Amino acid sequence: MKKRIAVLGSTGSIGRQTLEVADNLGLEVVGLAAGSNSFLLAEQIAKYRPAWAVLANGKPFSSPAFTQLAYGNKAVAHYARQHGADIVVAAISGVAGLVPTWNAVLSGATVALANKESLVTAGSLLTQAAAQSGATILPVDSEHSAIWQCLHGVKPDQVSRLILTASGGPFRDWPLARLQQVGLADALAHPTWNMGNKLTVDSATLMNKGLEVIEAHWLFGTPYENIEVVVHPESIVHSLVELVDGALLAQLSLPDMRLPIQLALTYPERCPTPWPRLRLWQAEKLTFSAPRVADFPCLRLATEAGKAGRSYPIVLNAANEVAVQAFMMGELSFLDIPRLVANALEQHVATDVSDLQAILAVDNEARESAHLLRAKLIR
Repeated sequence: MKKRIAVLGSTGSIGRQTLEVADNLGLEVVGLAAGSNSFLLAEQIAKYRPAWAVLANGKPFSSPAFTQLAYGNKAVAHYARQHGADIVVAAISGVAGLVPTWNAVLSGATVALANKESLVTAGSLLTQAAAQSGATILPVDSEHSAIWQCLHGVKPDQVSRLILTASGGPFRDWPLARLQQVGLADALAHPTWNMGNKLTVDSATLMNKGLEVIEAHWLFGTPYENIEVVVHPESIVHSLVELVDGALLAQLSLPDMRLPIQLALTYPERCPTPWPRLRLWQAEKLTFSAPRVADFPCLRLATEAGKAGRSYPIVLNAANEVAVQAFMMGELSFLDIPRLVANALEQHVATDVSDLQAILAVDNEARESAHLLRAKLIR
């Protein structure tokens, strides 16, 4: 049967690559949701002729009669649940993707998850909701897809550790003194991956890897003490699983997001791909090192927030989004990003969050506090 997909975040990096994979596989695109890129969404509607499309906050435009076009975040949330698809690709960036991802899970669909912030802020609630609705959450991040593949056929009591690899970003070899001079162009010059700006900055600070630690905890039910991060600049080994006898299982491929996207869309089958493949003799070397946590404290902050639980991961994510935006606008320095996040966590009084509304309330409050901290750092 020809699978039907809906892509939430269709004009972003993952969304565009998902549609490229859909073209290769001949999948039917039944729905598209975008943020503000009206021009690209209009092109996608003309090409894929989906039953519905939503533009969250961009400039309105005329849509062909074959597509029901809606506007606003409420419409995104609505179609995330009333999608008419076999697979919903959740690729809206940041906490903005939480409510649409939540609704897709409530629908009982297979959700190809590329929005890590959903599990970071609402991991317990999302996993419970998936169990109740019958939804299946499949990882799209290359690291989590690698772990997922390595765990096939492995009994839970045979697993000792999950090892997430990190490229280390463009500054992995920079001394601390030089990090004080980092500019936006430096932070966006990722050596191996082509990603959106916010994600690229998160990779440079190692916050992205910290968020992935929290995500791995919820995806695989693994204690934080059994999740490790190792820097691997070549980005060939996408992650590893260590078994109780010391054996290591790893997934290797070129750094290309289309591979994990395709696996999520075709699971449990695998299909041929037309993209370049890894030839081991072409990889001159594979190197690994421990992350420089003292110089890149975002990794530690994220892991500690995940372990502390309650409302701390929500504050971590909100403060980081505010800090990264301020850095990209030239208001804060690169090293101000972890400073702001650390200050936000220190002043936060933890609360229990039992529903989505509570999470969104904490997120809103945390952003207000983060903006006040941002103003102090600017001075």
